[in-house]
Amino acid sequence: MTRVGLGYDSHRFKEGDGVVLGGVFIPFHRALDGHSDADAVIHALIDALLGAAGKGDIGEHFPDTQASYQGFDSTTLLERVMEMIAPSWAVENIDLVILAEEPKIAPYKARIRERIAALCRMNPSAVSVKGKTNEGMGFIGRGEGIAVLASVLITRGDT
Repeated sequence: MTRVGLGYDSHRFKEGDGVVLGGVFIPFHRALDGHSDADAVIHALIDALLGAAGKGDIGEHFPDTQASYQGFDSTTLLERVMEMIAPSWAVENIDLVILAEEPKIAPYKARIRERIAALCRMNPSAVSVKGKTNEGMGFIGRGEGIAVLASVLITRGDT
């Protein structure tokens, strides 16, 4: 059995000295605002994985109303999701689109791909990371924040 999942996340900018995307710190003159570390890549990926596996969404498992997740490292959340789905599902492919006017994503794509592959227990060649601008349109185009789309393909593993 094969399933596809789609995830989305966005975070606005705040004052700071860098963003975390896909578990990789990117130096920047601002940070992303969120309850955890605001890693929009991991949050979108978690929603895609949970959706594909029929396990709900990120808010059901890691609610932003829970104080224990304040400032939390999202890679730990992804590791927990992988533990949740790994007995039944294998991640075959991940496709990520990071929508941001800045910071530029291209210099960090390989590191993000490697980090995501390691966290999802897969070959980096099965992870795609793309950076796109919004051509000056909307909240992304105005430089107010970042959005991420994630799609995954999972197959039934041994149970």
